[in-house]
Amino acid sequence: METQRETGARTLAKALSWQGVGLATMTAIGFAFTGSASAGGALALASAAVGLVAYMAHERIWGRIAWGRVQPASSAKR
Repeated sequence: METQRETGARTLAKALSWQGVGLATMTAIGFAFTGSASAGGALALASAAVGLVAYMAHERIWGRIAWGRVQPASSAKR
């Protein structure tokens, strides 16, 4: 049984919509703490930028760690 794969456009649309949800919720939280929509929005944008950089660093670090990886069956027989 073949699994359906996503197109790049679908993946991008999902990532953008998720980022929109995150920005909206962080803006609301920032507003609740500061009483200012612009300050809340600035906090949300800063959080998104820091989160992006942190995630990329996290992925690069984990990319160098071999623990938990399994060789594909076709490669293991060579």
